[in-house]
Amino acid sequence: KFTCCSFHPAGGYKKLFETCEELNEPISAVVVGVIPAWLSGSLLRLGPGMFEVGAEPFYHLFDGQALMHKFDLKNGHVTYHRKFIKTDAYVRAMTEKRVVITEFGTAAYPDPCKNIFSRFFTYFKGIEVTDNCLVNVYPVGEDFYACTETNYITKVDPDTLETVKRVDLCDYLSINGVTAHPHIESDGTVYNIGNCFGKNMSLAYNIVKIPSTQKDKSDPIAKSEVLVQLPSSERFKPSYVHSFGMTENYFVFVETPVKINLLKFLTAWSIWGTNYMDCFQSNETIGTWFHLATKDPAVYIEHKFRTSAFNLFHHINSYEDDGFIVVDLCTWKGHEFVYNYLYLANLRENWEEVKAAAMRAPQPEVRRYVLPMDEAQGKNLISLQYTTATAVMRSDGTIWLEPEVLFSGPRQAFEFPQINYSKFSGKNYSYAYGLGLNHFIPDRICKLNVKTKETWVWQEQDSYPSEPIFVQTPNSVEEDDGVLLSIVVNPGADQRPGFLLILNARDLTEVARAEVEVIIPVTFHGMYKP
Repeated sequence: KFTCCSFHPAGGYKKLFETCEELNEPISAVVVGVIPAWLSGSLLRLGPGMFEVGAEPFYHLFDGQALMHKFDLKNGHVTYHRKFIKTDAYVRAMTEKRVVITEFGTAAYPDPCKNIFSRFFTYFKGIEVTDNCLVNVYPVGEDFYACTETNYITKVDPDTLETVKRVDLCDYLSINGVTAHPHIESDGTVYNIGNCFGKNMSLAYNIVKIPSTQKDKSDPIAKSEVLVQLPSSERFKPSYVHSFGMTENYFVFVETPVKINLLKFLTAWSIWGTNYMDCFQSNETIGTWFHLATKDPAVYIEHKFRTSAFNLFHHINSYEDDGFIVVDLCTWKGHEFVYNYLYLANLRENWEEVKAAAMRAPQPEVRRYVLPMDEAQGKNLISLQYTTATAVMRSDGTIWLEPEVLFSGPRQAFEFPQINYSKFSGKNYSYAYGLGLNHFIPDRICKLNVKTKETWVWQEQDSYPSEPIFVQTPNSVEEDDGVLLSIVVNPGADQRPGFLLILNARDLTEVARAEVEVIIPVTFHGMYKP
């Protein structure tokens, strides 16, 4: 069922990376098809919406200022709303009409109007970390927070999209930042992972826990704690962490060869024009390490699991089976940092140049790794009948992992993975849904049966979808009984170029779409709020 029209000569995808206006109030959508009566709630999404400030451009995909989008569904009617999140980075940029806070790939320069002495002192005030929360939104207790990967998260009102307040997690936790991909249990407990730069330049990864809604209505964040610390395999160079895995009883952390050079990071802000991207480096000799910790009690496990080098941004799912931990990942082969290919200049190139750059980049592959909890030397330790993944004990005591490939297509990535999270997170499952990246350009929605490797695809000419969010049909039994929600843009359409697409999760056939008279720029992650 895997077909692909892989040509985009018109370059309509460039419109995904153009600044747009926020809306004063929600606008009504034109519905084509019939929206299921039970589907009543909001799709919340985040991404960059402003790609330059005054005459100053942002250079990287992860630099544009955070824009929150919302499609509201009620009684078959749909409205669309969007607002910029009023972060410090945004408010100060708007006030001074320039880039004031350094973003992921764009450096902020001191105000040229200030004299040489005040410029000189700005350099030694320390690092001003961005709060540009353009990556994801998730619930904490009864509140909702937009986030990036720094120590700042921003509370937003999911009804009005107004910015409520900024929270510095450093006020509560020993952490230098957390990922934009927490795990959330059915009772609302939030788990996350982040780097921690401790005393004497000691480095570790901390798994943190924010408890569920408090009986006394106090803020759960005030009761957050570090559960367990995982060691860094290199003393001064922590790996870049974007997500982690969680089963019923274990945390799974994959330490990749994409490193943050800490010494460079700490001195970077005294060097003219340095940004976060300048502080990454890849170690091609170290390979990739898998770390495990138990959840309760939270204890680091000393097993040493290793494999060859790859980049990792998104875990799909992890689960336990008969003494093994199965870990499904969206990987990119090799040690070179994939984000090197996500500069806006690259993504706005004409199609032939986009393709040429993607040919040089690390190649995507969906992989299954299996970690044995019992060890014996020499032979393959994996006895699960349904996987070809292997694990071999080496003489130095490390266990070498080789994956089973679940999906691989040249320069065709299955990324931004989603599952039936509420029912199957941390459990043996069958289906993953993803955004199909064609040479880094999102042009299809995919479903993958991780057991049979069967794939389904939704695709429409010159249309660019976003991460598909799974919403389960009420009281359903089957894992894939539900719908997928995705924001799609067809920039060349005569009218209503942006729409909310609703697909049947079983076979990716269209259920309905809700079209609006605006173009919607790229979004990364989000959630459905019933």
